[in-house]
Parts: sequence; structure tokens; C-alpha cells
Amino acid sequence: MSLQTRFSDPGFDALRAGQRTLTVGARDTLVLPVQKALADMGFALPGGPDGAFGAQTKKAVTNFQRHAATLWADLPATGEVDAATMRALEHLAPPDGSRGQRWNVPSPQFEGRQVRVVVVKSEHRTFLYDAAAVLQGIFPNAVGAKLSSTDEGLKVVWTKINEKGAQDLGRSKYNQPQVFGPRILDLRWADGRSSDEELHGTSALHALGEDVSHGCVRHDNDDIVVIYNSLAKGDLVGIVGRVDDPRLAPPTKVAS
Repeated sequence: MSLQTRFSDPGFDALRAGQRTLTVGARDTLVLPVQKALADMGFALPGGPDGAFGAQTKKAVTNFQRHAATLWADLPATGEVDAATMRALEHLAPPDGSRGQRWNVPSPQFEGRQVRVVVVKSEHRTFLYDAAAVLQGIFPNAVGAKLSSTDEGLKVVWTKINEKGAQDLGRSKYNQPQVFGPRILDLRWADGRSSDEELHGTSALHALGEDVSHGCVRHDNDDIVVIYNSLAKGDLVGIVGRVDDPRLAPPTKVAS
């Protein structure tokens, strides 16, 4: 299957030509391929692609536009799919039937040190790399709210907390055993100072893709298990505002 099969519907020609846009309320054959592309790139779309352009799809498009604006500065984060957004989707989306992203993924090098995870706050995605610096997956996240923002910088996995430990912590802190999901990765600053932040799960899937937490980085419960199983104590995590953060080695880019 090829990239062309994602957007081969003749209706996309009008989008490419700037003759129409997709926005909230749209429900036609063009919405589903766009939703599938966004989900395959790791943008939050709770409930999955359904062919209806609602508030969650607008949020996913907005987060994608924030990412793509690091390549195309003329791409505003409107939440609508227009000609510029279609251009970016066709450059960045993986081939149909694949997950990931073809270009512009963050480097796993933070200030010259290899990291296993890069959290990009503006686009609400977590990038997981293996020990050989090969990208293993891209997962939607939720990060800190404006008054309790997730701090940027280099952090280290200090403690891994399993499902029982996560439930016990949730029960003791909030009387809600499921609040942290099935796993917690406690983070400290790279120099060992407490960060009061974790990577953990959440059952509030509707809030993925948003700035809503008290500073922790929330993930789908299935995704946090994958991340947890891939990391060891001492692994490094880079948290940045944008994929082109100068502390990271430059991401791979494609000309417009």
C-alpha cells in the first residue's frame, strides 16, 4: 500500500487547490483518511477514526499543525484542514497501513546525550526510541496545564512503579486507585533532583492532546505499558516544547 492510497479520493483535489476545507461538522469520505493519517502519526484521537469531524478531530488537526509549522511557518493552527494542511499531511504521513512519520521526527540526542524518550509538549506526542536510537513508536499524551506546566529539560527514569504500586499511590493520594493508570515512571532531573513529574497512564482519554495535568505526562493505559516495558531505571527522557528545540540535534526535514 502506498501514500497515494491515503488521499486518492478525487475530493482531495479541491482541498489541494484551496477550493474547500474540512472543519467541524464535516462528514464525508475525506474525513476518515485524514483521521487515519493523524492517528497513525500518534496524534490523539480518542475513540479512533470514525469519519465524523468533531471536536477531537479538530484537536488532532491543531496538534498536527503545530508540529508541521516547524517546517512550514505559514501553517496556522486553525484546526481546519486546508490546502496547506493537506500539503503537510502528504509530506509527513506514513504509507497507508503503516504507523509513524516519514519526516521531521525529533532526534534522540539531547545536548549530546542519547535519550530513550522525547516528549514534545506543543504537539502532545511522546516518541519512544530503542537503545540503538531507532524510533519504536509515537504515542499521544497530555501535559501540564498552564499553571502547572510540565518542565522542559533532561530527566531520568528514577523509579518504575508497577500496577499494584500505581493503584496504591492513587488510593493514598487521591482515593482513586486508577488515577495513574497501570504503570508509573517516576522522573527526576538528570542531576538527581526531584522533578515531581511522572510518565503515567490515564483513563481520561478525552483529555489526551491537551494541557490538563498537574505536570505529569499522561498516556493511554495501553501505551504506558509499552513505554514502561521498554525503559529501565536510569534511561534518559528529554522534554521539549517543540520538535525543533535547539537542545535536540536537528530533526530530519523535507523541502516544501
